Amino acid sequence: MLKARVITALFLVAGFLAVLFLLPPWAAGIVFALVAALAGWEWAGLMQAPARGRIVFALLVFGLCLLFWTSPAEGFPLLWGLSVLFWLAFAPLWMKRQWSAACATLGLVILVPTWAALVALHGRSPILLLAVMALVWVADIAAYFTGRRFGKHKLAPAISPGKTWEGVAGAFVGVLVYGMAVASFLPVVQNLDRFVLAGCLLLLTALSIVGDLFESMAKRQAGMKDSSQLLPGHGGILDRIDSQTSTLPLVALGLYFIA
Repeated sequence: MLKARVITALFLVAGFLAVLFLLPPWAAGIVFALVAALAGWEWAGLMQAPARGRIVFALLVFGLCLLFWTSPAEGFPLLWGLSVLFWLAFAPLWMKRQWSAACATLGLVILVPTWAALVALHGRSPILLLAVMALVWVADIAAYFTGRRFGKHKLAPAISPGKTWEGVAGAFVGVLVYGMAVASFLPVVQNLDRFVLAGCLLLLTALSIVGDLFESMAKRQAGMKDSSQLLPGHGGILDRIDSQTSTLPLVALGLYFIA
């Protein structure tokens, strides 16, 4: 299992960097849409859809990505606003009430805006997109190691028993350190007041945790450990992008208004 996990990780990193820095924006957008479609196929699996239904939903996700791409100036901000509204206003209540998460509408609200954010941020700068996605990775790593070392108080035992409030604190600290260090190299945030930047980093960290928990709840409701086995040793695509789905649209929307 460890060998498969390491090999898959190496291929994922190499492929991701190649897409970011070697492909033109239009080709990267197609790759992102294909990834979104595969995630849609997994989401339909969480809905217990039959094989044909999973393919249809994947094609629907892919088709909507292409449709919104025809008018990004008007369509993308609408998608991001819808995503941010869901993650800030509805997702926490959804988890508190334990409503069924795996439905077609939610899948589209989660996946299509994420694709639009990937396209827009990559269009601004591949380095910017990498830096934003790395924020989530830093939060995950910091939460994991802090939680293992100091974790005592469960965050959401009914959804994800391994997560703790101590891990959350570690994620906040890790992202603050990372964000402050990286901000000076990113022109779009260089001039932000440091207190404003810190607030944005804390909000993104909190949303990354919400995204992770929401997908965990969807998998638990479906009786599944992983969203699929597409990535040997890592589960599925949704398992890898769960926190990105809640953070990338917010960043894209924020940059749309301030830069």
